[in-house]
Amino acid sequence: MRPSVVVAAMLIWCCAPALAQQDGAALYAAHCAQCHDGGDAQSRVPGRSAMQAMSFDHVLGTLTSGSMAAMAKDRSDEERRAIASFVTGKAATEASAADAQGRCTQRVSGFPQPLDGPRWNGWGVDVNNSRFQPADMAGLTAEQVPRLRLKWAYAFPGASVSFAPPTIVGGLLFIGGTDRKVRALDARSGCTLWTFATDGAVRAAISFAPLPGTDQFAIFFGDLRANAYAVNALTGALIWKTKVEEHPAARITGAPTLHSGVLYVPVSSIEEAAGSQVTYECCTFRGSVVALEAATGKPVWQAYTIPEVPHPTGKNARGTQLFGPSGASIWSAPTIDPKRNAVYVATSNSYSNPPAATADAILAFELATGKLLWKQQATPKDAFVVACFSADKTNCPDDHGPDHDFGQSPILVTLRDGRRMLVIAQKSGVVHALDPDDGGKILWQTRIGKGGPLGGSEWGSAADQDRVYVANSDVRFTRASPLQLDSTQGGGLFGLDLASGKIAMEVPPVACGERLQCSPALSAAVSLIPGVVFSGSVSGFMRAYAAADGKLLWEFDTARDFKAVNGVAAHGGAIDGPGPVIAGGMLYTNAGYGQWGGVAGNVLLAFEVGQE
Repeated sequence: MRPSVVVAAMLIWCCAPALAQQDGAALYAAHCAQCHDGGDAQSRVPGRSAMQAMSFDHVLGTLTSGSMAAMAKDRSDEERRAIASFVTGKAATEASAADAQGRCTQRVSGFPQPLDGPRWNGWGVDVNNSRFQPADMAGLTAEQVPRLRLKWAYAFPGASVSFAPPTIVGGLLFIGGTDRKVRALDARSGCTLWTFATDGAVRAAISFAPLPGTDQFAIFFGDLRANAYAVNALTGALIWKTKVEEHPAARITGAPTLHSGVLYVPVSSIEEAAGSQVTYECCTFRGSVVALEAATGKPVWQAYTIPEVPHPTGKNARGTQLFGPSGASIWSAPTIDPKRNAVYVATSNSYSNPPAATADAILAFELATGKLLWKQQATPKDAFVVACFSADKTNCPDDHGPDHDFGQSPILVTLRDGRRMLVIAQKSGVVHALDPDDGGKILWQTRIGKGGPLGGSEWGSAADQDRVYVANSDVRFTRASPLQLDSTQGGGLFGLDLASGKIAMEVPPVACGERLQCSPALSAAVSLIPGVVFSGSVSGFMRAYAAADGKLLWEFDTARDFKAVNGVAAHGGAIDGPGPVIAGGMLYTNAGYGQWGGVAGNVLLAFEVGQE
């Protein structure tokens, strides 16, 4: 399960039936405390300290119109507000006023820079999901990296986590947020051009392209209520919106990938958390890829990661009907292979028994039809829900697996000798290389971490023609309540030779010293430019290393307060989830991800090269 699930999963017990007159404390004691005040630290359910770092608006929005709305539908408005107020210790904020601050003073009628100029489009910068930015697009050299200086900070109003990466095209910056809004900023100054309201939070990257058959330019993205959108890139006007999956637990956490007029949307869910309730009929969700016409949003096909429809399998100890097979969500952006006319995805664990043969796997679907071409499973029999690490394990599958799903996109890379491979790192701590031209045949496998539910490699790796660069999380905890990070465990950055799979470069974990709320874990996605690999840490540091030998070139401590261009209180913190974006001589990074005991925050930071 990706860490994103638990922002919503923290409220699973809070949404159970309760007396209307109960206050927030009583609701929490009756329905939340079992998970959040006494669970195992590895359960990935946040403790009180993590919830208190969240904003009232975010929690209330999750309950009323966000990914938890279906489960909270029987709760009154007063109950939802009481729960949100108690678990956060905060009252409502007025984010709308903040939106008016930081507006661009000059009207923008077009794109400030050429569309074919420096850009970072989508999650992986290309349809291969390489996260490698070429020199002409980066506008930043290894010699200039040590001179990077903060240019501006943007603070997301009412937010307590910064979890969506920016897309840079034509001098504009597009980004989503926890407050259920997508914004367009000027990429150089950070001023706000427009704001668009969505049904759910947007945590995935945004793709930009001309709208087929028109003279418009559009951005495409998904939200945590399983809606896909096309929005006018210059005005913020809605072009179309399509619900891609009707299952109430469905969501879009990976960036949709655009190719040849078709948008390929990955579908995941929060059922891994919801299924932990003893009264929940676990589980009926199946991951899928949905192909949409980019011009209209009309579905072309939907391919499920588990072909078999879930069926009744038995009852749990409380008499609740159980279903299976289920799971195999797709957390990450699909990868496109025009040569093979294929789209590749990486899947999550199963949620219930029987375990699916397509879970914890790389799958290849035909671009035109969604037909399954081949599958390569990395970890069989990995049926798992959050209950497996909770006090009440009623819905935990018998002989449950280790929760070693894939949280990142496969990278399609061509080596210098012309050979092609798919390379991807797993939460197990193993990096895999597969042959896309031979049915996904395993070429090599290399271990770089111990692995675990939050271990191994989480969000994303990066590759050029010679190496793949992989960050290791292996985050560990010393205490469950309140959640306390182990400052001595986890971390490490690795460069693996693509031809052999051997480790060619290694950066050891960076110790925390006496720093509070710190872990050396590297959970965030890494990014690459010629000669330099960038990696953000749960400790809050963004660092740049020489790709050849791992020498430290630059670091910046984001775990502090900033003056934001939009006048909102701005706080940096732990770096997790998305990796840095580099385009046109600037570097952009999120800071503030307190989900796992790290320092919470709400900023997007932009850096440029300073003078000598």
